[in-house]
Amino acid sequence: MAKVLALDIGGRRTGMAETDWLGMMAFPLKTVDTGSLMSVLEEYVAAERTQTIVIGKPAIATDSTEIIDLWAAKIHKRWPLMEIVFVDEDFTSKEASQMLIMGGMKKSKRKEKGTLDKVAASLILERYLAMH
Repeated sequence: MAKVLALDIGGRRTGMAETDWLGMMAFPLKTVDTGSLMSVLEEYVAAERTQTIVIGKPAIATDSTEIIDLWAAKIHKRWPLMEIVFVDEDFTSKEASQMLIMGGMKKSKRKEKGTLDKVAASLILERYLAMH
């Protein structure tokens, strides 16, 4: 079974998370510069034979909705047979922050760019897995 990849796309950074090979659990993967997202996806999709990409998108249109839609269109154009699924990302950043605090991560580590983004991506992926 191929891994499912989740993206928390932002204007500057994109958090990535993946499932295990059985597609049962979500794990934070990494955070990348959004400008280099396509090259990162090229490598990932080739290595993992990904068939589904889950993209977090707000339930109500926000400033980030347009960016998310543009990236989803780029991904679909590059991999027309790839299943792209949108999942409500509302409050995932807040939940991720609370998880890091409860997990005992120091404030300085939590403020590192990207720490929150990859955890938020894993929460988006967990929401997808709960639906399937």
